[in-house]
Amino acid sequence: MKRLVLIALLVACRKSADEPRPAPKPIEAPATAPATAPAAPPATATTTGAPPATPAAPAMIAGVAPAPGDYTIRDFAFTGGEKLPELRIHFMVLGTARRDAQGHVTNAVIVLHGTTGSGQQFARKQFADELFGPGQPLDLNKYYVILPDDIGHGASSKPSDGLHAKFPHYGYNDMVEAEHALVVDGLKIDHLRLVMGTSMGCMHAWMWAEKWPGMMDAVMPLACLPNQIAGRNRQWRKMVIDAIQQDPEWNSGEYTRQPRGAMLEASHMLTLAGSAPLPDQKRLATRDAADAAVEKSEAEFVSTHDANDVLYAVAASRDYDPSPDLEKITAPLLFVNSADDFINPPELGIAEREIKRVKRGKFLLIPASEQTHGHGTHTWGVFWKKDLQQLLDSTAKK
Repeated sequence: MKRLVLIALLVACRKSADEPRPAPKPIEAPATAPATAPAAPPATATTTGAPPATPAAPAMIAGVAPAPGDYTIRDFAFTGGEKLPELRIHFMVLGTARRDAQGHVTNAVIVLHGTTGSGQQFARKQFADELFGPGQPLDLNKYYVILPDDIGHGASSKPSDGLHAKFPHYGYNDMVEAEHALVVDGLKIDHLRLVMGTSMGCMHAWMWAEKWPGMMDAVMPLACLPNQIAGRNRQWRKMVIDAIQQDPEWNSGEYTRQPRGAMLEASHMLTLAGSAPLPDQKRLATRDAADAAVEKSEAEFVSTHDANDVLYAVAASRDYDPSPDLEKITAPLLFVNSADDFINPPELGIAEREIKRVKRGKFLLIPASEQTHGHGTHTWGVFWKKDLQQLLDSTAKK
């Protein structure tokens, strides 16, 4: 209880793009996609639980109609030995796939989301309006952008579908393998122009670059570190895990209503992890303003998240550690962090040390200011879009 009080006094309004608003429920991939987006692969309706209802068509993004779909991986074997007869990976694509004379897609980009997020987070103005428009780095008239929902997230298979705590205990290796299966087997793409990811997606981008070093022209991880999660970064995750599992209302994952105490503490920790000291101090300049922000973020989090889903998502990072194989990365890599990131503080010096092991790697640290957003700076394209453009220009086929 003391920890709750302390965190409640410290936290500011949620800023991290890792905790977006709920993603829309999945729909079948269209048989014929809109003119601005090619048809997605055939979909199978569901994995666990009842088939979801079909929502209204998704909103336009940078003037382009997203083409959503579901790719089902049958008999998916998790690294821990568990299996799922059908694993649903939801996604949406933007733009048109272009093929060379041999039929290979040449303009595909995958963008990977953060913990408790979904591909929908990249439809937000601070990302989409800076990157997807005409003449911008990921101009949708030029690129074919793939936005998947990872295992346990968004409209992909997850514990809250019905299996609850009996859902397989996935890790980052499982998530990355499913992303790869979507691209290669589902969308029939064997090469990517860019692999890009934020926060958890940042970590996945490092893993892609090591597992399939020849599969991409460039890599851009934003807001993470290329080593095992330890120190304060592991501490806050462990606090969330323990808060959920030790709440009697969690009931070993078989609750009939959300365990409120656990969800409040998860909200506090995730908000603190995404906070930014300079803009928060300016924006929340009085005690009442700070208190109101905490109460607002608590209410939003508890009403839009499921305890098992949060537990699984936070615990999934346990198998992440790309540090032994950084020398395997061959693609040009631009690694971006921000100086006001609570989760990846620059004082550790890890980024500067490890980037030296990446043959064609470059590290960019965005200075803290009243305009940055802490960990969530990863989704504000205004701070790094010029560097992304330089990366794409330098890796373009001549």
